[in-house]
Amino acid sequence: MELILKQDVENLGFKDDVVTVKNGYGRNFLIPTGHAILATKSAKKVLEETLKQRAFKEAKEVEEANKVAEAIKALEIKIAAKVGQGEKLFGSVNNIDVAAALAKEGQEIDKKYITVTTVKRLGKYSAAVRLHRAVNVDLEFEVVAQA
Repeated sequence: MELILKQDVENLGFKDDVVTVKNGYGRNFLIPTGHAILATKSAKKVLEETLKQRAFKEAKEVEEANKVAEAIKALEIKIAAKVGQGEKLFGSVNNIDVAAALAKEGQEIDKKYITVTTVKRLGKYSAAVRLHRAVNVDLEFEVVAQA
């Protein structure tokens, strides 16, 4: 079943993408919840026109996202965490902590666009930050002991 997404759907696609899904997923979830519509000939033509009109605006957004990506790469992020024996953390460091550290540096990024593997020890780590569908950046950060 071919559908046009009306909003971003995790692990499927972005808004205005044409995707192919199984019939049950489309009929029972995506269409009733308003996440997608059927990709008929007329809907595809309307989508094509919309994308043409949006192309200039999209290029400007990508340019701004690239500027933010360069600013993020230049940052040195250190996240302080409580530590027990053997450099092991009490709890863990996750995307919420990275988003808070970025906010302290003046870069407001929503936590859902940051992907971090669970961090349970001190050291240097990397997080993937999605600024735009075409712009992703790897953010290096260090977890240090809280004073």
